[in-house]
Amino acid sequence: DSPERGFSYKTEGPLDLRMNPLKGIPAWKRLRQFSEDELTGMLEENADEPFAAEIARTIVRDIRQGVRIETTGALHQEVVKALQKVQVPDRKEAIKKSSARTFQALRIDINREFEVLYTLLEKLPYILAPGGRVAILTFHSGEDRLVKKAFKHFHQEGLYAEIADTVQRPSAEECFRNGRAKPAKLRWAVRADY
Repeated sequence: DSPERGFSYKTEGPLDLRMNPLKGIPAWKRLRQFSEDELTGMLEENADEPFAAEIARTIVRDIRQGVRIETTGALHQEVVKALQKVQVPDRKEAIKKSSARTFQALRIDINREFEVLYTLLEKLPYILAPGGRVAILTFHSGEDRLVKKAFKHFHQEGLYAEIADTVQRPSAEECFRNGRAKPAKLRWAVRADY
């Protein structure tokens, strides 16, 4: 929630997005490294962004023309600019959602979140005690796909005796009390007894 960390387009601040500000490079520097195709792929892979190509084209073109995208507001304005010519029923809502997804995708990239999750999922069945249980809470579809796929794979391999058939979601009451709970999905697995 600290504006100086740059995690949201809703408050002005430096475009950093690092979980640990002492490691890696800030998001504004990372944006300069992408080609248009790489940025499009990253937006699609990390956030399922439907306007990934338009956003990537706008950002890469503007960076090449000397536009400095170093603040949260500047990145948000790039999304606004990218969606100006896109036909959508509610432009304001589309911009809001695309901005959130763009920040999410960039944060995932900067912090290598999928690689960290993948490493955990690969090691997890081997570090759980026989009969041990694990529950993983995800907050977006990319994370959930990785968890679902890993649990299913290791269940088929016989390392998990049981996995969740369906995802568990927060109740309407919980979402009302905590708006951040809305996208949460919980999946679980039980280690085989051997």
